[in-house]
Amino acid sequence: MTTTAEKNMALLRTAFQALEGGGLDAAQAMLTEDFIANLPGSPEPLRGREVWRLGAQAMLGAFPDLKIEVQDVFGVDDKVTALLRFRGTHLGAFQQFEATGRQVSFRSVEVYRMEGDKIAEEWVAPDIIGLMQQISPAPAGD
Repeated sequence: MTTTAEKNMALLRTAFQALEGGGLDAAQAMLTEDFIANLPGSPEPLRGREVWRLGAQAMLGAFPDLKIEVQDVFGVDDKVTALLRFRGTHLGAFQQFEATGRQVSFRSVEVYRMEGDKIAEEWVAPDIIGLMQQISPAPAGD
């Protein structure tokens, strides 16, 4: 018999696999209609599947070979927490930085809340400073 926590962890892994493979439609279909994204630097939660899709498109546009490694995951009731490692090649613009061709690797700690068989809410804490250090231009003279 599969527990709710096990089902939720499996759903999250499936969503990560879809995202990694560029399956944005499939991954987006795993979200509730009123999906909530709690992002660092955002004073209020962002709402809707389209918000998630825009963020995913930005990542895949900048890192088209993005790989998502689930380093640890655990679930309790309707929540799942994952420690992730993202790896990819910076082949497209990301925020203010043009493509560098550099390999990048960064971690994120993420918590998800599920409703039924869908992902309803996320709290993400990626190491954006570490990522930006990897893609920022080298100082002049180096």
